[in-house]
Amino acid sequence: MRWYVWVGIIVVVLAGVVYWQVDKFLNAPLRPSGAQAEAALRAEVAAQNEAAFFQPPQQPLQPREPNPLKNVYFGDLHVHTSLSFDAYLFGTRLDPDSAYRIAKGEKAEVITGEAIELNRPLDFVALTDHAEGFGLHEACADDALTAAAEAVCADFDEPSIAFFLELRGSGEQRPPVRDLTIYRDSEEVARQLAAVTWQKVKAAADRHYEPGRFTTFAAYEYSPVLADTGKHHRNVIFRSSATPPVAFSAYDAVSEIDLWQQLEASCRGDCQFLTIPHNPNKSWGLAFASETIDGVPYTAEDWHLRARAEPLVEMFQVKGNSECLSAFGAGDEECGFEQFLPACEPGQETLCIFPTSMVRDGLKIGLSLESELGLNPMQFGLIGSTDTHNANPGDAEEWDYRGASAYNSSPAQKRLAGGRGGGRQSLQRNPGGLAAVWAEENTREALFDAMQRREVYATSGARIRLRAFAGFEFADSADANAADLQQLYAGGVPMGGVLSARADKPLKLFVWAMQDMAHAPLAKVQVIKGWIDPRGDMREAVFDIACADGLPPAAGQTCTAKAGVNLEDCSWDADAGAAEIKTWWQDRDYNPDLSTFYYMRVVQQPTCRWSTYDALRLGLQPPADVPPTVQEMAWASPIWIKPAAN
Repeated sequence: MRWYVWVGIIVVVLAGVVYWQVDKFLNAPLRPSGAQAEAALRAEVAAQNEAAFFQPPQQPLQPREPNPLKNVYFGDLHVHTSLSFDAYLFGTRLDPDSAYRIAKGEKAEVITGEAIELNRPLDFVALTDHAEGFGLHEACADDALTAAAEAVCADFDEPSIAFFLELRGSGEQRPPVRDLTIYRDSEEVARQLAAVTWQKVKAAADRHYEPGRFTTFAAYEYSPVLADTGKHHRNVIFRSSATPPVAFSAYDAVSEIDLWQQLEASCRGDCQFLTIPHNPNKSWGLAFASETIDGVPYTAEDWHLRARAEPLVEMFQVKGNSECLSAFGAGDEECGFEQFLPACEPGQETLCIFPTSMVRDGLKIGLSLESELGLNPMQFGLIGSTDTHNANPGDAEEWDYRGASAYNSSPAQKRLAGGRGGGRQSLQRNPGGLAAVWAEENTREALFDAMQRREVYATSGARIRLRAFAGFEFADSADANAADLQQLYAGGVPMGGVLSARADKPLKLFVWAMQDMAHAPLAKVQVIKGWIDPRGDMREAVFDIACADGLPPAAGQTCTAKAGVNLEDCSWDADAGAAEIKTWWQDRDYNPDLSTFYYMRVVQQPTCRWSTYDALRLGLQPPADVPPTVQEMAWASPIWIKPAAN
C-alpha cells in the first residue's frame, strides 16, 4: 500500500482511540459506586491515623445571658446539605436536620466514613441550599414518572462525568435553561415543587430554633453559573419565618437586580431579608463592577437597591480569601493568605482576579461612587463562612477538614493527591471561615439586626474575639486597659459604623483582640486604611499597630511572628504570642476632607495547615507546594469617615 494509505489508516485508528478514551472518560462515574468501591474507601479511612497530631479537647455549648453591651456569637451563614443538587451528586446524603444536629455538636460521618465533629457547637447557622435544585427530590419521588424522567433521576443517584458537565453547560446559558423532563415538561410544576422544598427548609429551621441558645435562619442560595466554575452567587437570609412563598432562583431572577426587586416586591409585613455575595475572588470581576451579570450598567436606582439589600460580603470561605491582591494595592504580605488566583493578564476573562474582584478594592470603589451617587452602595460589613457541601456547618478547624464535597474530597489521600479538578485545586482550598456577630442576645431578631448594622467580623476559622471602635469623643487616656465599653459606644462607633468627619479633634481607633483559647496565641493587630486622595485616586495603606507584646513596632518596622509550632505533631507553643491585645491608635495623616475607611485585622501565631494534618494522618511529609502552616486571621468590618462634602 502507498504511504498515504498507511497514514490514513493510522489517523482513523488514532481518532477511534481518542474517541473511545473521551467516551470512556465522559461516561465514567462521577464518584465511586458499588459495595466494593465503598468498602475500599472505608478501609482507607480506617487506616488513617487520627491520633497522629495534637488537637484541643471538645467543648460544650456555653449559652450566654443577654447583654446590652453585646456578646459575640459565632456561626456559619453558608452551608449546603443533600438538598443542594451538586452536594447530592458528589454523595452528600446528610439532610438539613442532620446539619443542624452537627452544628449543635453532634458527631457524624461523610459518605466515605471520615468523622466530622465541631470542636465547639455553633451559636447560629443558616443552611443555604441552591434554590435552583429545589423541587428535584419531590419530582423524583413521583410515582408516575415517564421513562425519560426516571432516567434523569437515576443519573442524579449514579451520575457520570458527562451528566455533570451537561448540567453545568445548561446552567451557563444566559438565561439559564432548566430541564423540565422530571417536572412533566411544565414550568408551573417545577415552581410548585420548588415551593414545597422551600417550605420544608423553613420548617426544619423552625424545628431547630432555640432562642437564647441556638439560632437558625430561613435561607437559601441564589446561584447563577459562570464559566470555569466562577461565582456570582448570593446567600439570601431572612429575619424570621415570614418570607416570600418561593425561593427566587436563577431561573426566576435573571440578574442580581431582578433578585433584589423580586424580594422587595414580595417581602411584606414582618418579612425582612438581606443578601450576601460570596467568592468575590472567583467572580471574574463582577463582584464590585458597575454592571450586572449580563453586562447591563447599573442605574442610580439599582445602586440604591443594592445598598438596601446587601449590607455584608462573605470575604473568606473554602474557595479562598477575597480580601486583597498585592498587585492592586499596598502589597502587604497577608494578601497572599489562602489566595491562589493570579491577577488577570490583558484579555484574560476567567480564572484570574480583576481590580473589581476583591473586597478591599470594592470598599475603595464604594468611596468613589459616593461622591457621584450621594450614597455608598458598597458600605458592607465582612463575614466568613464555610460553603461546605458536606452538611457540617462551621467545621472550619484545620485538623477536622474532610474536604467540602463528599466523595470529591475524601479521604485524606484524595485531598492530597487531588480530586476531580486535579491535585493543585484540591490543595488550594481551605476549611473555610466563620461569621462573628456582636448582638445583645442569641435570637434571630438580634443577630439579623446586628448584621444589618454591620457589627460583625470575619474569621478564617479560629474563634478570635475582636472589638473595634473609632471616634472623636473618647476620653484622653493612653491606657488601653482602662477603656470602658459604655464609653466606647458613647464616644464613637463600633465596627460597621459611620462617622461624620471633624477637623477640631483627632480621630482615635481602639482595638481589642482576644485569643481563641482552643488555638495558638495572637501575633499582631493591624489597621488597613483606604481613602480617595485630593486628585480622586483610590489609595490604601497597611499599619502594624500592636505586636504580641502589646507594643507598636519600631518606626518603619513590622511585627514578626515566632515559629511556635511543631510540625511533627502540630502542637503549638502556648507562650509564643499574646492571649489578648488592647491598643489605641491615632492616624497622624487623618484628613477630614477625604472619604476614608479603616478596618482592623488580627493575625494569629502559626499553626498547622490542614494539608499538614492530612500528611500526618498518612505518615507522609507535608506537600511541598503549599505552606505547612497558616496564621489564622480575623477581619473587623470597616468604619467609614464621611466628609462634610458627602
